[in-house]
Amino acid sequence: MTAPVFVVVGHPNKGKSSIVSTLALDDTVAVAPRPGTTVAARAFPLRVDDETLYTLVDTPGFQRARRALAWMQEQRSTAADHPDVVKRFVETYRGDDTFRDEVELLSPIVEGGGILYVVDGSKPYGPEYEAEMEILRWTGRPSMGLINPIGAATYVNEWEAALGQYFRIVRVLDAVQARFDQRLELLRAFGQMREEWRAPMDRAVEVLSADRDRRRRRAATTVADMLIEMMTLSVGKNLAAEDDAEPHRDALEGQYKERLRTIERDARRDVERAYDHHDLARQESSDALEQDLFDAETWHLFGQSKWRLAALGASSGAIAGGVVDASLAGLAFGVFTSLGAATGAALGWQAAEWSSSVRVFQLPGMERVGLAGKRVQVGPTANRNLPYVALGRARFHHALVEGRTHARRDDLVVDHEKAGALNRFENDEDKALEKIFAKIRRADGHYDRAVGQRTDLIDAVARLLATTPTLP
Repeated sequence: MTAPVFVVVGHPNKGKSSIVSTLALDDTVAVAPRPGTTVAARAFPLRVDDETLYTLVDTPGFQRARRALAWMQEQRSTAADHPDVVKRFVETYRGDDTFRDEVELLSPIVEGGGILYVVDGSKPYGPEYEAEMEILRWTGRPSMGLINPIGAATYVNEWEAALGQYFRIVRVLDAVQARFDQRLELLRAFGQMREEWRAPMDRAVEVLSADRDRRRRRAATTVADMLIEMMTLSVGKNLAAEDDAEPHRDALEGQYKERLRTIERDARRDVERAYDHHDLARQESSDALEQDLFDAETWHLFGQSKWRLAALGASSGAIAGGVVDASLAGLAFGVFTSLGAATGAALGWQAAEWSSSVRVFQLPGMERVGLAGKRVQVGPTANRNLPYVALGRARFHHALVEGRTHARRDDLVVDHEKAGALNRFENDEDKALEKIFAKIRRADGHYDRAVGQRTDLIDAVARLLATTPTLP
């Protein structure tokens, strides 16, 4: 199968480059609100695993369509000769600034490309477009009229009626907001433009669907690795036996929290790269995503409730014989003793909030060399809500990234209402997660032991991501 080539043409500033960027999954396509951003034809092949599925050609907009059509009409040709007249026009004015933009956009068409004629459905139809569409009809190439509403779709019906007179196939696609399934449906329509393109476009839909699953699996792997690293993280300082550990607590606590933030930031970047968003900017604001990992509102939005944590603890063995595991509360500063039932329960109900783990312990083996020392350490955390908070934030971030087209160039901004709607578990998914988290906690900060849960955690996260709706 030969990969089809589709030439995206139209009036200046009608969203042609946005269509190319979205369908080519390429955020390097120059997209700007001002006309004239695209000054030369440029091909953007879509490749998956070294296979080119199709190529989109971004072009400058028509500038002198009426004059170009008048030149063609002066050639005294029949309808059968029209394609040759267009080729002669391109050859005559190649290298001449008179029709520079028209030559740029027509050249890949006369070389065999299909036509995607893009218009803005938020603007009214006008007769100035008819010369452009007539020239495209003269080429004799397979074509589609594509309505891209830049804003409100006020005039879509008017455009459908007009385009239907020039193009056998007319479709509507918002290049900035289009969902993945809408993009696949458009690709299937590309296959209707020419019989020999049907099979390669069906193949493109199949490959892109499988590729979306692989990208989601890659994102799930990133999130799972982030959770394991967070749950096993510790920072500490060795001290002499006589040194007071208390003055080091705040500094170590600060280092520990900043390290957790860094782990989360790095994971977000990796998830964005999994979907080929290489330079995505996030707006630093008070929204749910950029709110600090340790903010109380963050834990309210993304964490489990106190009561659910208790139920999960009971189901996974964290609560046994009436004693609440210390992990329900996080460990207090100092040397630890066993928690009684009453004290443990009281602390356990506070587990929905952030609590750290600061420990002081003797350094083993130092007595044999005549030395004594101790270590003050923050982490690994015993807070049972931290992985749920981190997972909830990662789940929300993924929903935004996976649903984002490559034509969008605004900052990534979210709101609280959408966050709350996504942060749900169905069919006791959190019970399965809790069993995995409990095993990671029992590794007591030893990453090489905790990583044994990696495959199960990746599978669980992948199931969550697959069932979480994407966000535009």
